[in-house]
Amino acid sequence: MLEALKKQVVEIAKSAEKCGLCKHRAGNFSIRDEETGYVVVTPSGVDRDELTYHDICVTDLDANVIEAVTKLKPTSELLMHLAIYKTRPDVNAVAHTHSRFATAFAVLNKPIPAIVYEVAVLGLKDGIIPVAPYGRPGTYGLSDSVANAVKRADCVLMESHGVVAVDKSPKEALLKANYIEELAEIYYRALMANGGKEPKTLPMEELQLWEYPKEIKLIL
Repeated sequence: MLEALKKQVVEIAKSAEKCGLCKHRAGNFSIRDEETGYVVVTPSGVDRDELTYHDICVTDLDANVIEAVTKLKPTSELLMHLAIYKTRPDVNAVAHTHSRFATAFAVLNKPIPAIVYEVAVLGLKDGIIPVAPYGRPGTYGLSDSVANAVKRADCVLMESHGVVAVDKSPKEALLKANYIEELAEIYYRALMANGGKEPKTLPMEELQLWEYPKEIKLIL
């Protein structure tokens, strides 16, 4: 069932590992099938080096496991993934990572501000990558906290935990997770270079002005 999506989830999960966004068994990934509404999600307790598409679980939005070919359980953070899909009907992919710089700011409960223009593509309604208040992994407390935060941003820090990035496309969700880590490292280095003082940030009004240059004309 949903073999193509299962293979995509495995590809995204292994790409996240190669990019250094999470290691071994940390982090989890899912894709929602637009036709059935079912969710394909990484299992609990499997190293990504050993992960195959046969291990990917299929659930409905009520956390009922529809298929588990190798009898593995879905990630213990499944409720968070499902809450995001219920809250954001436009989203079909969730990437949850533990990237180091971004997670450091999550530990500090410190949102990451718009210090470079590239944040304009991260769906930030308030000009920051917000921090979702702490919730114990695997609980409704966590899923409700993150689901509320993704109402305001496609990229969210999870207090004392990690990172979530969402998008309609699995590849774009992973790309956003990479952008979060890159932005977090730039922010950290800017703070260090500036003696701990906050760098200049871009206002939302400026971020909303971007458009593809009209001067570039495609002559084909």
